[in-house]
Amino acid sequence: ILFQIFDAFKSRLHDSNSKVNQVALETMHKMIPLLKDNLSPVINMLIPAMVDNNLNSKNPGIYAAAINVIQALCQHLDNYLLLQPFCTKAQFLNGKAKQDMTEKLA
Repeated sequence: ILFQIFDAFKSRLHDSNSKVNQVALETMHKMIPLLKDNLSPVINMLIPAMVDNNLNSKNPGIYAAAINVIQALCQHLDNYLLLQPFCTKAQFLNGKAKQDMTEKLA
């Protein structure tokens, strides 16, 4: 059931409506401390949805919400769960997003 919930939620994380996108990121930020390592089955699906367009967003609210989500992931999940998806994102992103992901890896 976790896959079904987050599969539906994932599309809101990169919704074309910036308000929907921002609220989805803010909601994800609130869910991470509650779910913690229980997110492990869906983390490889969620990280690209949270990072891809949001860390390069010119909308300051979306960018800030994306940074908060990445920080919450680092605080509440075991690092080994984040290492591979963060490395993959750092390798293939560009601009500000690549810099942010590289700093988190360091």
